[in-house]
Amino acid sequence: MNTVRLTTAQALVRFLANQYSERDGREQRLVPGMWGIFGHGNVAGIGQALLQAATTGEADLPYYLARNEQGMVHASVAYAKMRDRLATFACTASTGPGSTNMITGAALATTNRIPVLLLPSDMFATRAADPVLQQLEDTRGGDVTVNDAFRAVSKYFDRVSRPEQLIPAALAAMRVLTDPVETGAVTLALPQDVQAEGFDWPVAFFRRRVWHIGRPVPEPAAVERAARLLRGAKRPLIVAGGGAVYSGAETALRAFAEGTGIPVADTHAGKGAVPWDHPCAVGGIGSTGSYAANQVAKEADVVLGIGTRYSDFTTASHTVFGNPDVTFVNLNVARLDAVKHSAEPLVADARLGVQALAGALTDWEVDPAYRAHTRRLISRTRAMEEECFDVGHGPLPAQTEILGALNDVLDDRAVVINAAGSMPGDLQQLWRARDPKAYHVEYAYSCMGYEVAAGVGAKMADPSREVVVLVGDGSYLMMAQEIVTMVSEGLKVIVVLVQNHGFASIGALSESLGSQRFGTKYRFRDGDSGRLDGAVLPVDLAANASSLGADVLHATTVDEFRVAMEKAKASGRTTVVHVETDLHGPNPPAHGWWDVPVSQTSALDSTRAAHDTYAAHKRAQRHYL
Repeated sequence: MNTVRLTTAQALVRFLANQYSERDGREQRLVPGMWGIFGHGNVAGIGQALLQAATTGEADLPYYLARNEQGMVHASVAYAKMRDRLATFACTASTGPGSTNMITGAALATTNRIPVLLLPSDMFATRAADPVLQQLEDTRGGDVTVNDAFRAVSKYFDRVSRPEQLIPAALAAMRVLTDPVETGAVTLALPQDVQAEGFDWPVAFFRRRVWHIGRPVPEPAAVERAARLLRGAKRPLIVAGGGAVYSGAETALRAFAEGTGIPVADTHAGKGAVPWDHPCAVGGIGSTGSYAANQVAKEADVVLGIGTRYSDFTTASHTVFGNPDVTFVNLNVARLDAVKHSAEPLVADARLGVQALAGALTDWEVDPAYRAHTRRLISRTRAMEEECFDVGHGPLPAQTEILGALNDVLDDRAVVINAAGSMPGDLQQLWRARDPKAYHVEYAYSCMGYEVAAGVGAKMADPSREVVVLVGDGSYLMMAQEIVTMVSEGLKVIVVLVQNHGFASIGALSESLGSQRFGTKYRFRDGDSGRLDGAVLPVDLAANASSLGADVLHATTVDEFRVAMEKAKASGRTTVVHVETDLHGPNPPAHGWWDVPVSQTSALDSTRAAHDTYAAHKRAQRHYL
């Protein structure tokens, strides 16, 4: 057997550089590079291996320097999302806090079912210098380290305690990364001494490997059962989720909707699968869904879910589907999702499943009266949206007016990135996506701090697109440092920084739950009340962005914002457009509910009143059986 002497880290770098994915005949690098921040746990292992690869040319695995370990995971996730989960990055971090900083990113990746390879450094496998710096000493066992915290948020976890263990571990990691059903965060914990240990590796381990990502074919009997239910429907509805986008089902879905007349609602991950102005598009569904989508859902007798996992925001906490006899048909590559809500499951690739259903329903469509009913609901919804864009609010503009201006100044291929706060709810109703990659809202984990880092990954995934990071001051303060990475890598990204001096979303939620916006504003502590409700803090986030190397433009009105956006688009550098909006809205009208329990007993009138409202909503909540 031919062998080559390498360290474990050198072997891993060489292995990753030779991994490819393939779907529909198109091959691409599965792991095109590695993000990292070096410390004593990986600088002499993975760091040396990457340097050697770059110097000798023995492996093509470019290194990218992040400024926060959580941020580099977010960037990798955004890259993989833009690439339909067919490519992702590896992330290396030092022992201790460097590695555990990646845990939130791992949870986000796994919750969103997006592949990312995490390589946290670990303690000495030999335990020769026990305990080492940053080592957790656990009285329950000597083999426990902080990296065991990754187990709960990883789809695959392994600790490579001997060099030869890397062979099965690396192959298993690739298997999970390329499995549409099982994908998520994959974690290989690498003890720092093992990284630097030499071993005679089989040369065949480093051969070019292509991981074929297939399209599971729908079972004919399952297609017939699903088609039978749809044929019997009077008011059917399609709910398009992320699976419709990742499988490239957009064209098939649009044709299916046009042929059958079934209206299409979308989740955050599915927005853009059907263009916003398509005659069958009723908009976002659920807790922050549109009027049209939620009205159709309320009356629907058969719901066809395509690539959705039915989060509580999609179902409005099990209240949006109001028909007592509603039946579900779920087309999903994962059986876990296909059987939700006692559905008739159609386990298959979304594109092939839609095509199969279309073939089975060639002679069927909804009643013309239902098409007309859907059009009326859409028309009313469009009027509501226009009112949100043109409220003429002052002295500070409303956030919805800024979104309206963004809709106008960006083209159909521009990517808008968001994750948390009040903006996802506003965007679900108001963003007019015509391209499946134009709407990049991370809402499975809704992680504050995702946005700026995600802008890096999205731009790297498709440099031809304008990438616009839409971030509030709350998320910006969580993690803005990857602006430095944008600048250092020469990436042109527009960051729209919306400052309202508080948590608009949680503040409004707090008020609706009887908690009076307590603790949700960025204020000085008041000397009399002792609460954080004094004067506004003198925080200059625009100056902060400038200090990180970005160009900064200021806007105080909607018109000034439009002008600033045109300048940012014309620039070739990372540009932050700073605008202040009113913390208190106004926001789009609410058409759904979200289950957030209210205190059952309280000395506050506001809380008692909120509980009465909560109890009334709970009466509409039910399991779909």
